[in-house]
Amino acid sequence: MSDSSDTTATLARSDAFARRLKKRYAAEKRFKALGLGAVLFSVVVLIFLLATMLWNGIGGFQRVEVSVPIDLAASGLSADPAVMAQPNAAQNLETQGLPQIVAAAAEQAIGPQANDAIDADAWRDVAAQIVADPALAQTTTTFSLPADPDLAAGFEGEGSPEMRALADRLSAEGKLSKNFDGGFLSRSDATSAQHAGVWGALKGSFLTMLVTLALAFPIGVLAALYLEEYAPRNRWTDIIEVSINNLAAVPSIIFGLLGLAVFLAIFPNMRSAPLIGGMTLALMTMPVIVISGRNAIKAVPPSIRDGALAIGASPVQVVFHHVLPLALPGILTGTIIGMARALGETAPLLMIGMRAFISAPPDGFTSPATVLPVQIFLWSDEVDRGFVERTSAAIVVLLLFLLAMNGLAIYLRNRFEKKW
Repeated sequence: MSDSSDTTATLARSDAFARRLKKRYAAEKRFKALGLGAVLFSVVVLIFLLATMLWNGIGGFQRVEVSVPIDLAASGLSADPAVMAQPNAAQNLETQGLPQIVAAAAEQAIGPQANDAIDADAWRDVAAQIVADPALAQTTTTFSLPADPDLAAGFEGEGSPEMRALADRLSAEGKLSKNFDGGFLSRSDATSAQHAGVWGALKGSFLTMLVTLALAFPIGVLAALYLEEYAPRNRWTDIIEVSINNLAAVPSIIFGLLGLAVFLAIFPNMRSAPLIGGMTLALMTMPVIVISGRNAIKAVPPSIRDGALAIGASPVQVVFHHVLPLALPGILTGTIIGMARALGETAPLLMIGMRAFISAPPDGFTSPATVLPVQIFLWSDEVDRGFVERTSAAIVVLLLFLLAMNGLAIYLRNRFEKKW
């Protein structure tokens, strides 16, 4: 009788155990499905975001242009190669009457409405091509000139009925089309969307990021090394650690106020300069580098330190010859995160005046400049349809710049990564 009872109890326990095991397996499958669903959802959202930006940005890399044949050989224009090599070559051509030559050719090709069809600064495109190739001054060449903003709007089906009718006529004649605008990447900001470009903002972002990296990276790494390897464990060290953690969570505009109150007070003549912008962003980036640097240094096994000390290395040699190289990949990861955040910041740079209209790229770290996020912010406030498309194209350029910067940092991280 007892043997039968034991067998029944064993079977009952086995059945219960099998049900519990099946339930745990089912829960594990649900967890894996949820995790996979979250990843797939994130990928779909990312693809949708990138596709939307690319689709909207295609128009920003184009501009409406009017084809105008210009007989430069009969105009008497002089384009001596030695003169064209001078910095004031465009002004020399303007003095010789190039704007009037272009206007006359446009009127001959289009008719009385030429002034409404061609942008007022279209002659500058002709001047740039003549400066690049002085031999054009002795030829008859068909130039693709930027259309007037109103005509460009008419080409898109907007604006006044007169401009739409003119756009339809010129399009039917094959004189008006929307073409790829390679100059978008080589020009700076302008009052007309037809002439606006991102090179000034792109160069300003590059210079600002150089200053940010040059200040935040060494100071942040050295601070992390000191706090983790040398600092005594007392109340003051605890206060410093809490302060650094709090600084990493401070809103970015607070750093802009700090840059406005401190840096511009010390350097009042460098308002909107990449140097001031980089110093401001370095304050914001440094806490992130310190925190990630400390975690990376802490992750280095103690056996590395003990082994180095055992073979006679000094404490400084242990840190800089063994600990720091092993922690460098983790430090670079934190640097990537901090620099990516700094690249997309707008509020602190607005506070120090980097929202000014800059029509020429900066010559150096102390020249007036703007950055891509601020340029995007300024263009987004424009009512011109052309600027809406330019805004999307500038966002694409910013994403590509961010991917290139992160790609370089990831390469360096993998290059220095060591396994133990």
